[in-house]
Amino acid sequence: MIEAELKARVRDPESVMGKLDRRARAIVELYRDTYYDAPSGDLVAQDRELRVRTIQGEASTRSVFTYKGARIDEASGSKPEHETRVDDPEAVDAILRGLGFVPVTAFQKHCRNYNFSAHGRRVLATLVQVPEIEGTFLEVETLVREEGELLAALNDVRMIMTELGIHESDLTAELYTDAVAAYRAS
Repeated sequence: MIEAELKARVRDPESVMGKLDRRARAIVELYRDTYYDAPSGDLVAQDRELRVRTIQGEASTRSVFTYKGARIDEASGSKPEHETRVDDPEAVDAILRGLGFVPVTAFQKHCRNYNFSAHGRRVLATLVQVPEIEGTFLEVETLVREEGELLAALNDVRMIMTELGIHESDLTAELYTDAVAAYRAS
């Protein structure tokens, strides 16, 4: 699958939250993300990612293991994504370390997730706050099976962003990992 996603800095989080609350029920979750790389930095150099995410919700906790390939659309940062649920994130950590990967960064994301249909697509919209990064972000994504479907999906995502009051100038392709690293280096 390919994640057709756009991310934006949100100027008026309350307004966007109100619009999303009218579309779907919010699911509030805390994401704890750990990213891995080879000691040489090969994955980051090739624009690929390995991540273990633990998601703590109101009633349950679950973990997922994700591999993201290199971007296939520079403007949006959209990447092929393969993800699976894992029962034991500590075992995945041990496996990755055993294969020679090392944790390179870990951080938390406070997320308010909304699942809904729009423009004939299943959509996930997430309001995000990362304690080390100033401001609130909005991620809107849908999944497509083939690269040829990406442009149409991104156009639909862009329309949803506009409907939520996000302007083209608010869009960003900056990675949270890079922003957190810059904050920690300062």
